[in-house]
Amino acid sequence: MKAIILAAGEGSRMGKLTQNIPKPLVTVNGKSIIQRQITLFHEKKIDDIIIVTGPNSDKFNFKDVTYVKDQNYREHEVLGSLMEAKNLMNTEIIMTYSDILFDKAILDQILNFQGDIGVSTEMNWLSTYQNRIHHPLSQADNVLINDGKITEIRKNMAKYLKNEKLGEFFGIMHLSSTGAKNFVNVYDRLVKNHTGPFHDAPSLKKAYLTDMLQELIDLNFDVKPILCKGVWCEMDTPEDLEIAYKKFHD
Repeated sequence: MKAIILAAGEGSRMGKLTQNIPKPLVTVNGKSIIQRQITLFHEKKIDDIIIVTGPNSDKFNFKDVTYVKDQNYREHEVLGSLMEAKNLMNTEIIMTYSDILFDKAILDQILNFQGDIGVSTEMNWLSTYQNRIHHPLSQADNVLINDGKITEIRKNMAKYLKNEKLGEFFGIMHLSSTGAKNFVNVYDRLVKNHTGPFHDAPSLKKAYLTDMLQELIDLNFDVKPILCKGVWCEMDTPEDLEIAYKKFHD
């Protein structure tokens, strides 16, 4: 099993906090976001860790980590950055955004997933937007679930707000070896054949992970929610940092 941490973003919404360092290196109670992730992976004996970097890649200096720099990070969104590491996706994969804090309980549930493509899902997601003035509800990566599978994943799914089967994808994905192979193969075919907009993105290069997941769903691959219960926090704004201080003390 390998862990891939996507750390190629610029983190501009964190303001002065990320003027000189990448967002994953912002500290929460004395320990950086990405160090907390790495520590959890090591505790679970996941030692093959890959970090995909972008700007300020020289700021990362963790030992025993494989670094992949996205040389085209200004042209890419999340999907393009992840696919810079596609040649390393030859086994079971845990992928996480680098700006997500999560506890052991969350990681345990991700690791226990038995399907080919599973994504972390919060069903009590509306409560996570309370007191987040600078992160509107419309930015949530929503998932619609039917019969244990995700049928739709995208932002701005307000029409389903009252649907009890609506959750939020919060940035962690588990791919089996088969799931990783299918993910990469579909992407490679898209690179060869696709032009124009790609789901909610203006192009494949500017696609998010959610766009790729919707493509897999449309191709009848099973994409399943991993219904997580535990402590997690998204780190997009200084406001989120204040929330994280209260949730993560160790």
